[in-house]
Amino acid sequence: MQEVITEPAKGQFVRFPGSPFELYQPYPPAGDQPVAIDKLVEGVNEGEVFQTLLGVTGSGKTFTMANVIARLGRPAIVFAPNKTLAAQLYSEFREFFPKNAVEYFVSYYD
Repeated sequence: MQEVITEPAKGQFVRFPGSPFELYQPYPPAGDQPVAIDKLVEGVNEGEVFQTLLGVTGSGKTFTMANVIARLGRPAIVFAPNKTLAAQLYSEFREFFPKNAVEYFVSYYD
C-alpha cells in the first residue's frame, strides 16, 4: 500500500507597484491566466467600459480577477447572480486578500 503525504501549498504574498492591495497567490498564474490578466488590465487602463472573462467552472476566473484587482490597485465591486455564488466569491476573495478589506452584501429579499 502506498502512503500519500500532501504538503500545504506554499504560496506567496504579492504587492504590485502603486497598489494598496496585497494579494496572496497560493500558486502563480498558469495556462491562459497570465495573458488574460495582462489583457484585462490593459483594457481597463485604455478605458474599456465592458470586458468579459470566459471560462469553465474551476478554470480560475476568480483568481484571475483577484490578480487584475491587485495589479490595478483600484477597489472593485463583484456582483453575483445569487446568494450562494456571492458567498463563495466572498470566501475566495477573503483568501486572496487576507490583509485587505473584503466586504459582503446581499439583499434580504429574494
